[in-house]
Amino acid sequence: MKKIVFGNQRISIEDIELIAKKECEIDLNRTPEFIAKINAGADFLDRMIAEHGAVYGVTTGYGDSCTKVVPSDSYYVLPVNLSRFHGCGLGEYFDAETTRAIIAVRLVSLVQACSGVSFNLVEALFNLLKHDILPRIPQEGSVGASGDLTPLSYIVAALIGERDVVLNGTVMPAADALHTCGLKEITLRPKEALAIMNGTAAMTGVACLAFCRAKYLADLSCRLTAMVSIAMKGNEYHFDPRLFAMKPHPGQSHAADLVRKNFSSKIQASVIPEKIQDNYSIRCAPHIIGVFYDFEPTLRSFIET
Repeated sequence: MKKIVFGNQRISIEDIELIAKKECEIDLNRTPEFIAKINAGADFLDRMIAEHGAVYGVTTGYGDSCTKVVPSDSYYVLPVNLSRFHGCGLGEYFDAETTRAIIAVRLVSLVQACSGVSFNLVEALFNLLKHDILPRIPQEGSVGASGDLTPLSYIVAALIGERDVVLNGTVMPAADALHTCGLKEITLRPKEALAIMNGTAAMTGVACLAFCRAKYLADLSCRLTAMVSIAMKGNEYHFDPRLFAMKPHPGQSHAADLVRKNFSSKIQASVIPEKIQDNYSIRCAPHIIGVFYDFEPTLRSFIET
């Protein structure tokens, strides 16, 4: 079974799917060097507050309230209030696989050590995955590229022991789930709620799983095309590589190649085509399926970066 270590390797779309489906082992880089790298961001934030006195979302309000000054005795209250303010999601809850994908994607971002969070927060987020403590995240409420603020607030809430989560298939208060697993609620440092919430981990987690499903369906469609062609005594020359070599569409060529690879030479040799030209749904399948393969690299670059 593959082992994925956060903070120690590049994590791909396929890795997120493995994590979501619990088909791999997971771990967190806990070397002194990595811990120091993460904590350096939190230390830098502390220096900024002490030396400059003006840090967005720490000494100021959020959004249009950035002109509002936050008193120093509220620095630790502000992130908690931010998460509570956004606990207004609607609709059905994300399923377990999608929730794991969302948490994993957020963790991938935070281990880059560019968000000003502490290692304590990173470890607490990892522990949600490790112990499969899954926040109940409503599917509706994101504001898109400006951030999955509302969905991700449910992750923050779970870390501080608020709202409900699912543990071993049972819905329970987050605090109870943490205690059951031998964990404690964390105290959010300044900016840490913002670091989790002001991102696109929810839509990216969903996109990772959608990408993998699309890839699976495209590959499956090629196999089914071959099966139907054989069953209907189709003409295999519709998938001849010489035809597709004349077209500047590599996705079509790849799809046709997959169809050909799924032909059994023994079976196909005994098939005498009943028609010189098969139906569109068979002979033009690579043209339709190939669109995904053409855009696969672009989609991957959008999602993984």
